[in-house]
Amino acid sequence: MSVLDDGYRTFRRDLHRHPEPAWCEFYTTARIVAALRERDLTDLHVGPDALATEDRLNVPDDETLAEWERRARDAGADPDVVDALSGGFTGCVAVAERGPGPVIGLRVDIDALPVTESDADDHAPAADGFRSERDGYMHACGHDAHATMGLGALDAVLASDFSGTLKVFFQPGEEQVAGGKPMAESGHLDDVDYLYAVHVGLDHPSGEVVCGVDGFLAVRHFLAEFTGAPAHAGARPEDGRNAVQAMAAAVQNLYAIPRHADGPTRVNAGLVGGGTATNVIPEESYIEGELRGATTALADYMSDHADRILESAAAMHDCEVDIATKGEAPSATSDAALAGIVGDVAGRVDGVTEIVDRDDLGGSEDATYLMRSVQRRGGLACYVGVGTDHPGGHHTSTFDVVEPDIAVGIDVLAGAIRRVAETQP
Repeated sequence: MSVLDDGYRTFRRDLHRHPEPAWCEFYTTARIVAALRERDLTDLHVGPDALATEDRLNVPDDETLAEWERRARDAGADPDVVDALSGGFTGCVAVAERGPGPVIGLRVDIDALPVTESDADDHAPAADGFRSERDGYMHACGHDAHATMGLGALDAVLASDFSGTLKVFFQPGEEQVAGGKPMAESGHLDDVDYLYAVHVGLDHPSGEVVCGVDGFLAVRHFLAEFTGAPAHAGARPEDGRNAVQAMAAAVQNLYAIPRHADGPTRVNAGLVGGGTATNVIPEESYIEGELRGATTALADYMSDHADRILESAAAMHDCEVDIATKGEAPSATSDAALAGIVGDVAGRVDGVTEIVDRDDLGGSEDATYLMRSVQRRGGLACYVGVGTDHPGGHHTSTFDVVEPDIAVGIDVLAGAIRRVAETQP
């Protein structure tokens, strides 16, 4: 059975106690930066230097950002690093040049979710004293483990005879599918020849490694805000322009978008609302929803239909609608050559009991932006799954990671990176 080094365990548990949502990862980034500064790196790009800042989506308002900054400072984050991240420019890129050879990237995500963590006695973080200290937020998808894998893989590669350049991308904002594009467009991927990304769990048990994950649904998150005119619902209903009627018509018709022969599509109006009182014609309403497709083209098909439906529903009820994209990600495919290397390496890693060549994610992930960026330039990319016996499902209050599985992930990733440098497939 693999054993997780105490230093990595402490690092992971510290991140777990301080979960932060997209573009608010001030403590998380500062903690990662503090650890990276102890390593022998060539460069460390922090905050705005790690991102194409104009490509950020769904950035919280100034008040929310300021509150999370304050929390990070109160928790002991380096104030100079927090200052550098001000405005929500979170995340970082570590660069280690170690002689001639390819440039290899490793992408790990760092943000958390708006989920209240379980305080049950059988929930390991609660029982062992590292439950989330941020009410209403927790690492319910394992990104604390991913960041630890990134740090551990970097250490293992630096301690080896690796020749080449390793870049580790600590990416913010995955849960909002908002951070992948800014990091992909930052310029730091322009010279990357090979890229790995990783996720823990994915309903695979401890001991399993998925060499290449595919089946990423392209996705777009949108916010449609309808505006009408208020009126007294009893005395003068004809003077109103009912924004809730427009919203309701849009919801019904979004679900009526025709299916497509080229593959699966999805639509969901996840959050809807509007109105102020039973006797007032609603002046405002909104839909927060998402559109997905098995390919980027299918997601575009859904988006085109959705925008037309939203605009038509508004016009039908004499309202206006403002449509904003809050997050998006394309589909992607793992390259067989890199997946094959993962399989070869994983077979020699302590704690790996089964190797799965391929599996479909069945969801969306903005690591696809980084993968496609490398692939468009002629490089190879691969998304790796590291199994863990997580209680509950992803995005639930009882989610957790079996800590020795983090060590498995470190060994698999570091071994694959070294093998790629040696073989340059």
